[in-house]
Amino acid sequence: MSYLFVPLFSPLVLLAAAVYAARNPGKRPGRVPLVAELSALAAFGGALLSSALLAMEGPGTSALVGALGIGISVRLDVVSVVMLVLVSFIGWIVLRYARTYMDGEERQGAFTAWMAATLATVLLLVMAGNLVQVFAAWVMTSLLLNQLLLHYPERATAQRAARKKAFVARLSEVALAVSFVLLVVATGTTDIATILESATATWLTMSAALFLAIAAVLASAQFPMHGWLTEVMEAPTPVSALLHAGVINAGGFLLIRFADVMLLAPGVMALLVMLGGFTALFGGLVMLTQPAVKTSLAWSTIAQMAFMMMQCGLALFPLALLHIVAHSLYKAHAFLRSGEAVRNVAKIRRPGPVAVPSLRNVAQAFLSAIAIYALVGLGLGFDGKSAQAIALGVILIFGVAYLLAQGFADEAPRALMRRTVVYALATSLSYFALQVIAVSLTKGTLPATPAPGPLEWALLVLALLSFGLVAIAQSTFPLWATHPAAAGLRVHLTNGLYANAIFDKLLDGWSKRAAT
Repeated sequence: MSYLFVPLFSPLVLLAAAVYAARNPGKRPGRVPLVAELSALAAFGGALLSSALLAMEGPGTSALVGALGIGISVRLDVVSVVMLVLVSFIGWIVLRYARTYMDGEERQGAFTAWMAATLATVLLLVMAGNLVQVFAAWVMTSLLLNQLLLHYPERATAQRAARKKAFVARLSEVALAVSFVLLVVATGTTDIATILESATATWLTMSAALFLAIAAVLASAQFPMHGWLTEVMEAPTPVSALLHAGVINAGGFLLIRFADVMLLAPGVMALLVMLGGFTALFGGLVMLTQPAVKTSLAWSTIAQMAFMMMQCGLALFPLALLHIVAHSLYKAHAFLRSGEAVRNVAKIRRPGPVAVPSLRNVAQAFLSAIAIYALVGLGLGFDGKSAQAIALGVILIFGVAYLLAQGFADEAPRALMRRTVVYALATSLSYFALQVIAVSLTKGTLPATPAPGPLEWALLVLALLSFGLVAIAQSTFPLWATHPAAAGLRVHLTNGLYANAIFDKLLDGWSKRAAT
């Protein structure tokens, strides 16, 4: 089945572009930016061809180019194809943008080389058919990203952020290595397809699931080791776009790829739900207090990755994959137009909220949002939907209720109320429609969501209460914003509850001891 090697074209053409760019590392390096852009476009074309071959020939894993389970092999299925198309498309857009953005920089050629090489290793990661390739691509992606983060090495803030990222990355790599060793011992192979088919609930596989979760959590900037993601803004904007729209998804991809192993460890899944839920709420609240556009986007990424962790913990792996796609496209667009956003905000005269909703308006908004969700669900059919998916939809509709509260305010224009009701209806319809598409596309590739047990029910109730209370607090914020306690809370949230400062102190202590 030679067609299974077709996906390798995408990373190879980018690696060739990286080598060509490395030979011209300086300012305005001739045709290097154009060659890199065309190579990324060719890689995107290779990903589209791979998706067509999957549709015609079906999934499979190529033969191993290597020996003793060590080498390169390609796993072609829905998960790898979706990630291939997504990463190559975003990579093409970012390199096209960087061609203009980096024009005139002293090290434009070197930057282009590191960018193309990073994209190539991410592609090798998402198509990997064996554990050794996953680990090698995981490590190389981190090392190459570090070069991009240090594009301006003379900046002290860039050095600190890269150092912190490197420390967290090394911890993640150790956890991933331990997990893979346990899986090899448990199954006797490095082939991912064989591992997913043969893994059973033994202490080895459950321990491997725990270390997989640790590696994913560290790579996804989850609390309390999230601070590095908010400090990497010294890198050029194309790096931020690539990081937040592509590389940061590696943790979620890892959990989705090894979904069958993760399901063997319910306790680990519960930990993902709790940590992901807390970090999502924490990141979402801190994001609202950030004055800088790019820093606010970074906190948004932390919250979104946390929500994806929670989805994986609830065994909603198809929805987590859909979340990766939606978030990546949104965040790439947001970062690449962040400069325009700053200009637009500066032009806006902000007279304050159009209308302040009362407690009665907030209650009406939440009841209306839930009613709309229930009616759409009954129309499209709750039958066949897992309790986890239905609960997740309720959490999403809480965000819509926040918008409805603005429209339901007594002083709000009627047009605003009608528009927010349409938003609520469109969100509910989109959620159910996209859920059906995601589940049908990944059927046979990703495991079905199991029925919740007592622990899962308890976590669902806790998640609904937590997200519901936070949504109500946000909706009623204008009513209690003038209280002295609100000002103090805003200060604490602006500083991320000081978790990052504590991590900085600990990291400095470790570094000093190591130097001594």
